Amino acid sequence: MLLQTRTSDRHRGGALRRAIGYVLVGILSVQFGAAVAKHLFDRVDPTAMVFLRLLTSAVVLIAIARPALRARTRQDWVVVAGFGLALGLMNWSIYQAFARIPLGIAVTIEFVGPLAIAVVGSRRARDLLWVALAGVGVVLLGFEPEGVTWSGALFALLAGACWAAYILLSASTGRRWPGLDGLAVASVVATALLTLPALEAGGGDLLDPEVLALGAMVGLLSSVIPYSFELAALRTLRPAVFGILMSLEPAAAALAAVIVLQEYLAPLQWVAMACVIAASVGATRTGATYAEPAPD
Repeated sequence: MLLQTRTSDRHRGGALRRAIGYVLVGILSVQFGAAVAKHLFDRVDPTAMVFLRLLTSAVVLIAIARPALRARTRQDWVVVAGFGLALGLMNWSIYQAFARIPLGIAVTIEFVGPLAIAVVGSRRARDLLWVALAGVGVVLLGFEPEGVTWSGALFALLAGACWAAYILLSASTGRRWPGLDGLAVASVVATALLTLPALEAGGGDLLDPEVLALGAMVGLLSSVIPYSFELAALRTLRPAVFGILMSLEPAAAALAAVIVLQEYLAPLQWVAMACVIAASVGATRTGATYAEPAPD
């Protein structure tokens, strides 16, 4: 019996380590995909790049999920359309932010969205401290404006608001659409939403085989790989643990920016990022958590 218990403990410990590894690989994949995309902005317009990323994700998810579309109610379609709108606008706005401000700063500002969801989900007054700490972090970015523009910061805030909407709508979508069906359909909606703007911005570049291949690579790195890894991890991890690990996104973005883009942050900007990460960890530990991966 004791041997069986020890074997079971080792099995659970191994599963937990693998799940944590999946989340960390997913985080790095998302942010290195973002860094690669930004590196290509001189060649491919950000709107065209995010379109190619969403197109790749939609094709892969439709092939995997093969969603059943018959017998769907009007409300099912309204919810999934809203989910797709949030998904498309979230990805478009964060890529616009990437084009204007450092990657790590953009993701730090964007993280205000899921942080707000975590805090609003809690009714403890002390969680207002986490809001204050995140606010300090954002304010500190204003004291070190190197590389930061108002337009870039506003696009990042818009992405954060869309991320919050994505989290809320993902729950409604999950209740109405089984498995990956909802995300697959929402990805098609998001892709369709950006088709005309991408054609206008990208023009003939979207017919270049090399550009298409680069866009597909970004789509795999930023959407398909991380979402698959995070879903696998959520079979083992508690949502609170998952939420805490996801709080590492801004740091991973800054690391990817240093390696791929040679994009360095000032010391005060690192402090600001640390404040937002600490606030996210604190809010996740004491409040509600967002257990849905974000494909951004």
